Amino acid sequence: MNGAVDLFGQFFKIIDDEEKSMQTANLMVIGKTGAGKSTLINSVFRDNLADTGIGTPVTKHLQRITKSGIPLVIYDTKGIELNQAVQEEIKKEILGEIDRLIRLNEKENLVHMIWFCISSLSRRIEDFEVEWIRSFAERLPVIVVLTQAVGKEAAALEKYIKNLNLPVKNVRSVLAQDIEISDDYTLPAFGLKELVDITFDCLPEAAHTAFVNAQKVNIERKLETANKAIIPFVTAAFAEGFNPLPFADAALLVPTQLAMLARLTVIFGIPVNKSLLTGTISGILGTGGATLLGRTIVANIVKFIPGIGTGVGGTISGTTAAIITAALGFSYNQVMVIMAKKIFAGQIVAETEMIDLMKSAYAEQMKKGKDLLK
Repeated sequence: MNGAVDLFGQFFKIIDDEEKSMQTANLMVIGKTGAGKSTLINSVFRDNLADTGIGTPVTKHLQRITKSGIPLVIYDTKGIELNQAVQEEIKKEILGEIDRLIRLNEKENLVHMIWFCISSLSRRIEDFEVEWIRSFAERLPVIVVLTQAVGKEAAALEKYIKNLNLPVKNVRSVLAQDIEISDDYTLPAFGLKELVDITFDCLPEAAHTAFVNAQKVNIERKLETANKAIIPFVTAAFAEGFNPLPFADAALLVPTQLAMLARLTVIFGIPVNKSLLTGTISGILGTGGATLLGRTIVANIVKFIPGIGTGVGGTISGTTAAIITAALGFSYNQVMVIMAKKIFAGQIVAETEMIDLMKSAYAEQMKKGKDLLK
């Protein structure tokens, strides 16, 4: 087995290990039958989670939905529109499970927050729903999500609920899917990106990466998170090159760079297509990694990075190693943005297009030189 195969084998193993070890984001979704909970979940999260996930009963009226490869747990309720006696039973079950998890401190299962869904088509919030929201908000962050928000009635309902001054993080109107009004006009979906941002801000930091990975509507949030994730790897590359590395030893930086690319891939949460990712990365790394292109890169680094001087010679310094690693990370993120948008929109991703984009993005990042490290 040649070196390139070994390196990419390591790359995919890191992705697999990170996905398995990632703490999940745990979200409870409460609402009446017909409130559009499944449509909302499928529109926000990857792989039609509400339809394809595995539901495991927790209590009589509460189930836990999970799917392999998605670091998200959905606690879903059912039947809350039934008679008052059943409503009390359901509320007791939900609060009991929340309190049990808090008491046992089961960090991997703790519910992090609640989406309380109310259909705007109902034009009202019922007294028992107000009571439930108050009870849940004593324990967890709650966002009231007004689903199926169409027309003036939806805006009026949002205003009414906000005026109740409930102890919630936000009241957010959304339309989870486009609605075809006529042959000439389609009402576009709205509000999902804002819901994702509000939810992200309410989650504990340890669940941020998982939530960013699982959601598919805010690609900019994925990019922001991925750009921040580059920094520690650039720092590590600088340390590894602190004592200037001869070209022959430049491969010492490759594991750091592959680990970085694996982390970025996990953050974007795209399906792992080995052929596509291998081709994209090989487009710039060649058979061994960006640093193994050192003979070419370092020979031309002077014109890319003002002030570095001409004494680079046959070595890769800490600064050079950091710049190369940063350029690799930021250019890869640019490619991941395009790839994620296409995949989540159900479009075909051409490997040749991604390779060309990777090469041009990397060349552009290298031109920025030291600005990458500011």
